[in-house]
Amino acid sequence: MTRATGATGNTAFDVAVRAEAALGEGPTWDPDARRLIWVDILGSRVHTYDPVSGRRTVMVTEQHVGAAKPRAGGGVVVNLRDGVATYGPEGFRWLYRDPVPGRRANDAAVAPDGSLLFGTMRYDEAPGGGTLSRITADGTVTAVLDDVAVSNGTGWSPDGRLMYYIDSPTRRVDVFDMGDGQLPVNRRPLTVIEEGAGWPDGLTVDADGCVWVALWDGGAVRRYTPDGELDRVVELPVPRPTACGFGGADLTDLYITTARTGLEAPHPLSGSVLVVPGAGKGLPQPPFAG
Repeated sequence: MTRATGATGNTAFDVAVRAEAALGEGPTWDPDARRLIWVDILGSRVHTYDPVSGRRTVMVTEQHVGAAKPRAGGGVVVNLRDGVATYGPEGFRWLYRDPVPGRRANDAAVAPDGSLLFGTMRYDEAPGGGTLSRITADGTVTAVLDDVAVSNGTGWSPDGRLMYYIDSPTRRVDVFDMGDGQLPVNRRPLTVIEEGAGWPDGLTVDADGCVWVALWDGGAVRRYTPDGELDRVVELPVPRPTACGFGGADLTDLYITTARTGLEAPHPLSGSVLVVPGAGKGLPQPPFAG
């Protein structure tokens, strides 16, 4: 890991993984393996990184991969272009397939009950072309939202009673109550990202219940209080941070994935994974129960 020159106030960042991912996404800490999992969506690759040894691995997936999360049965669950699958001791296996021409997988998150909420979007980002769905350990799939443009960050409050969600073109971070059957209800805005500040992309929730949001074309990660008030900004030299998540042995390091796709002259760090050591305190993320 190398220290970058950029900083905002007293917030310095390091380069955890120097890479040229087209669309890096979904940094997720695997506590059992003590490593970070992240994906390059358009590169169809699942990456891992051990911050202690520096060891990195790369696995090529069957299709464009929107997200990869640790799985209780070993290996990972992946949100692929045509559905949800697992890579593990038994090899590759589809859990759910629903191929739609022109549509691909995007971000996903494991809920406190071990189910996976997985999003989709059209390659052309057409409004209403995406979805948010839930798959449980036994493979049961339930539609959550069916009128989405770019399904992105999803996370839960420390007590599990609230869910946060981003459909990027809305410019909002929304909050839901968790209803019966662990399905979100009562959607309302937590905060709205102002014009010119970029587009909300991936998110994570910390132990204080604050929501950290990566801003695509905003070159920053912001932290919002549970009341929706902005209380911290981590500025970055790359224009397209995509997602953020806490990792490390004590969950205090904030990892940030970035993208270089669509940039005529990408910053040298675009496509790398950055990290802000000691940024806060994250929440333990459960593995997918399937």
